[in-house]
Amino acid sequence: MTTAPVDTRPFSAFEWMLALRYLRARRKEGFISVIAGFSFLGILLGVATLIIVMAVMNGFRKELFNKILGLDGHVVVYKVGTDDFPDYADIAARIQKGAPSVTHAVPLIEGQVVVSSPAQALGAKVRGLGENGLHALPLISKNVKFGTLEGFDKEEGIAIGVKLAQLLRINVGDSVTLMSPRGARTPFGNVPRIKAYKILALYEMGMSEFDRSIVFMPLAEAQRFFDRGKSVDVLEVIVKDPENVGQSVAEMKALGLSAMHYVDWRQRNQGFFSVLQVERNMMFIILSVIVLVAAFNIISGLIMLVKDKGREIGILRTMGATQGAIMRVFLITGASIGIVGTFAGCILGILFCWRIDEIRQFVAWLTDTRLFPEEVYYLTRLPADVDVQTTVMIIVMALILSVLATLYPSWRASRLDPVEALRYE
Repeated sequence: MTTAPVDTRPFSAFEWMLALRYLRARRKEGFISVIAGFSFLGILLGVATLIIVMAVMNGFRKELFNKILGLDGHVVVYKVGTDDFPDYADIAARIQKGAPSVTHAVPLIEGQVVVSSPAQALGAKVRGLGENGLHALPLISKNVKFGTLEGFDKEEGIAIGVKLAQLLRINVGDSVTLMSPRGARTPFGNVPRIKAYKILALYEMGMSEFDRSIVFMPLAEAQRFFDRGKSVDVLEVIVKDPENVGQSVAEMKALGLSAMHYVDWRQRNQGFFSVLQVERNMMFIILSVIVLVAAFNIISGLIMLVKDKGREIGILRTMGATQGAIMRVFLITGASIGIVGTFAGCILGILFCWRIDEIRQFVAWLTDTRLFPEEVYYLTRLPADVDVQTTVMIIVMALILSVLATLYPSWRASRLDPVEALRYE
């Protein structure tokens, strides 16, 4: 009388022992071991690369977001149908008082000028705003490297970026000449306005494009220089939560200010941030192929292992091992490669991101080349921001692909007929 085979407890010590023995290849199984090794490396590198690239993309977005919103207001408020904005002080006071999410409403004048020194002449953008407005922008007020912004409104001077000062070969206390085509009106047309200003402060925002092209001037002096009288161009509004700027705009619109138009940072930079998001998504899809290829390597390695272990599977089946036990053995064998590779890749990716700028500097020194030039990428350092949600998504994707890759070879091993496996032994 024969008894029916009894299935072992799922994922018991017996199944783990067999699976781990199959991972340790003997001499005749060396080629299978090589495939398993490449599968492990493929998943490790794929996961690490995905984490690094996504962290760099997140870092780019975060740095550019902070730099752009650190220089410009979150909402720009201007009058529709006219360039004249003389009642800006009253409008600013009403916005700050009536909109709870607004922290500052900064009056601003902008204009293009030519900045010249004895050594150089360059184009730049003047931003005229008061000392309180400068202190409302921490990206400026907290990054003054030389000089000071104290008493900025009372001085006939300007603040420029360190990069611009280097190009002009000047320092704090030196004078530069500003020339604007928006000068005095005469019967013969507009006469360019030319005036010398003392350098009061040098700032460094960490974004080279801004550091070499923005000049800050006291608001009252900008009104005189650009012949704006008592008017300004716009109000730049700073809100508590830039990500929820729509609520702030709704609060300002509810105040019923006539002839006022509101443009938030999302509308002004929509194309730029949309391109970054599309690029980020495409990089994720493209680099996921590395993990997919590694998963196919697991499939091929397990199929060869099943073919090589046909005799052992037949013996185990005749000794009472069930189809479920055989399937779980090979499931553990293949999944172990993917799971260990995934977490090893995760650790490698996070460590790489942690020291990514030092690695960039070392590679640049080793190859004697300039990696990540700031005049092209606008930033002075390579950013990396490891997002927990994105990292978890990468890990889950790699684990799912690794487990799915083992299902067919494991099922094929469990369906192997022991009679056929032992017929020619």
